[in-house]
Amino acid sequence: MKTEEFVCVVCPNGCFVEATYKKGESGAPSELFEAKGYACPRGETWILQEIENPVRTIAGSVTVRGGDFPCVSVRTKKPIPLSKVRDVMDAIRKLRPEAPLAIGDVLQVNPAGAETEIIVTRTVRRKETV
Repeated sequence: MKTEEFVCVVCPNGCFVEATYKKGESGAPSELFEAKGYACPRGETWILQEIENPVRTIAGSVTVRGGDFPCVSVRTKKPIPLSKVRDVMDAIRKLRPEAPLAIGDVLQVNPAGAETEIIVTRTVRRKETV
């Protein structure tokens, strides 16, 4: 059994949540036994997810070819397992899209085997040549 303090990130309250859990062995998920300190029901849901199946949404930027800006911001459409963050970031670093790009454009499906899409979060127009 392990007891650890977390700061809940679901809302601006930033509650300190004390969680007692059993760490999973050999790739098995951890198991939450008790949590206290959260002020709202969302905190209870969050700590359960954070202990048993932590996920993250990734945001970053990639270089654009032929754009009126040198880079475009991107993010994962859905949260991915924490264990896949490094591999997905490696996949994002390799992207070199060509302008024009619009918000919501999909640059990659299932990067590094994660069940999400890498989408554009900024419009980049094609650079005008003179």
